[in-house]
Amino acid sequence: MKLEILQVPGCPNVGLLERRIAEAVAGEQIDVAITHRVLNDQAAATEARMTGSPTLLVDGEDPFTEPGSVAGVSCRLYPVEGGGIDGAPSVAALRAALNLAPRNASIEVPAGGPADCCVPAAGDISCAE
Repeated sequence: MKLEILQVPGCPNVGLLERRIAEAVAGEQIDVAITHRVLNDQAAATEARMTGSPTLLVDGEDPFTEPGSVAGVSCRLYPVEGGGIDGAPSVAALRAALNLAPRNASIEVPAGGPADCCVPAAGDISCAE
């Protein structure tokens, strides 16, 4: 998987994004290559589709783009679950963008317990109560 961070020179949120990416992929069996592209003018930002710094491209696409986003060399802010904004996507948002399963995902067991998870075929006793 190719990750590219588009950024303005000296962007204070690049380190935060890098740490969250590292946390998001920790323990996963995926190959991630991160590159950086520093952009310092509007024309370059428009060409690269950088809608603020930092912008993360996953295999060339911005999974966090919102309708009406405009390319620019400004700071980019990301919504935070539960309200607010932050300088980088959350670990959970990054995991979703990278198509990784949510951490601590639990397997749902039907209300009646494990015995209700299967319906035995006629004569099948493998799901006996």
